[in-house]
Amino acid sequence: MGRPPREGPPDLLTDTELELMELLWELGEASAREVMEALPPEGRRAYTTVATMLRVLEKKELVATRREGRADLYRPLLSREDYELRSVRVLTRKLFDREPAALVRRLLDAEDLSRDELEDIRRLLEEKLQ
Repeated sequence: MGRPPREGPPDLLTDTELELMELLWELGEASAREVMEALPPEGRRAYTTVATMLRVLEKKELVATRREGRADLYRPLLSREDYELRSVRVLTRKLFDREPAALVRRLLDAEDLSRDELEDIRRLLEEKLQ
């Protein structure tokens, strides 16, 4: 017995999907070839792989496509900011028992934050409290 079908886009992107989305967020709109050429040399993939992954993102309703000449152009439907929000919510829900304070506590424990970074966090918290 398999998993039930998923409703809507997935919570989190795979590493490859995220890499391609980051390029689309940067480029705005691009063909599969342009995305492939924008990949760093050490992460270069075959054209067919990039084109297939872009079609997967389209099926997941994360990118839209339009035809221009002989090429399909892809553009993100999900903004980077919306994906960041979704990711934080997923982490909070799945890993931190729906407790945002636990997520922040772990971030403060895990990262070696400078005094300036801690001051920025304090300022953000104070703004949120007003």
